[in-house]
Amino acid sequence: MRRNQRNIRKSKKNNNDTKKITSLLLKIIFILLVLFLIVMVFNIASNWLKYQSATKQYLENLNSVENNNTENSNTEESTNSDTTFNLTAIGDIMCHNTQYMDAYNSETGEYDFSYVFDDINYYIKNSNITVANLETTFAGSDKGYSNYPRFNTPDALASNLKKLGVDVVSTAGNHSLDYGFDGLSRTIDVLDSADISHVGTYKTQEERDTILYKYVKGIKIAFLNYAYGTNGISIPSDKTFCINIIDQNLIKSNIEKAKSEGADIIIASMHWGTEYSTTPNDTQNQLADFLFQNGVNIILGTHPHVLQKMEKRTVTLENGSTQDGFIIYSLGNFISDQNAANTRSSIILDLQITKHTDSTVTVDNINYIPIYMYKNSSATTKKMKLLDINKAISLYEEGTDTSIGSSMYTTLKTELNNISKILNQ
Repeated sequence: MRRNQRNIRKSKKNNNDTKKITSLLLKIIFILLVLFLIVMVFNIASNWLKYQSATKQYLENLNSVENNNTENSNTEESTNSDTTFNLTAIGDIMCHNTQYMDAYNSETGEYDFSYVFDDINYYIKNSNITVANLETTFAGSDKGYSNYPRFNTPDALASNLKKLGVDVVSTAGNHSLDYGFDGLSRTIDVLDSADISHVGTYKTQEERDTILYKYVKGIKIAFLNYAYGTNGISIPSDKTFCINIIDQNLIKSNIEKAKSEGADIIIASMHWGTEYSTTPNDTQNQLADFLFQNGVNIILGTHPHVLQKMEKRTVTLENGSTQDGFIIYSLGNFISDQNAANTRSSIILDLQITKHTDSTVTVDNINYIPIYMYKNSSATTKKMKLLDINKAISLYEEGTDTSIGSSMYTTLKTELNNISKILNQ
């Protein structure tokens, strides 16, 4: 009997102990759960704050980019302090049949040139404004795509150039009328559809009488463009407005108009010079003097298909003050499949320009990226590629990328030396 009572008391004691342990465990679990929820809430709140901060920073950066981007800066802004921006310039955009055949995708039936720019697009995308020269037409597939002596290129090149970051193209050149006024007009339409500004060719007299302005950080930049001729193709007698041919009276009139309309900077793209000559001719020298004396700040030369020298000048204005002037007599080819000496090497030119509060303009820094139009003959597709010469040489020497091969490595070293000699002659 006593033993049973002891067992009962022991059982009750065990039950009480179990209940206490269970209760304690439940309390511990509850505390852990509360702590877990607190941590979760804290993390959610922390992440939310980080997200809010990141979003705010992103929007601030986006607004900053939009304010600095030419595409979204076509309204005048006032500037009360010195303002500095970067202008990037690239040379002749040519398209031979080997290029558009390389860009053709037989499965989709479409053209895509974007891969050509993969190695160098960084330098252009990060510029405030990029200017190029269009050395072909977009006359339409119904005319048949073609290269020299009459260029007609797939429209896709225009959208690829826009994606690359090209803002303005000069269109007055010796190939502007390769497909007549209709081809010239359609080229303008394609550029408009791609949202690329253009200067030098026109569909109406009214368009020709209108100066092209772009705003960068509130600075009003006027763009002018003139060509020496049209390869003997007659300009329609009832449409003489369709292309700007080099004429000092016309040029001076346009410069004066740009000044009267408040242009802060005037940039002239000149389609001139002797093909394949790495030195400017007398006409280029004389016209350069004329342009500077009449108020042009920057001269960008095109047409020779090879680089020519560049120089910075001190220009004396009518009021006796001075400001910087800059000229590159020829930017050479940007893309092409020409094989004559110096036609595959060129530069991406970068100018740091400041407009000062006294309205004078200075060219503060002149930099350039040497580039080369590489053609990988052993590849079956996407053979064409613009190389950053210094980068390609460096990667080859490090053994990181030897895909160009020893022969091309030697070629790039030679081309790099040639570029330096030509630009600084």
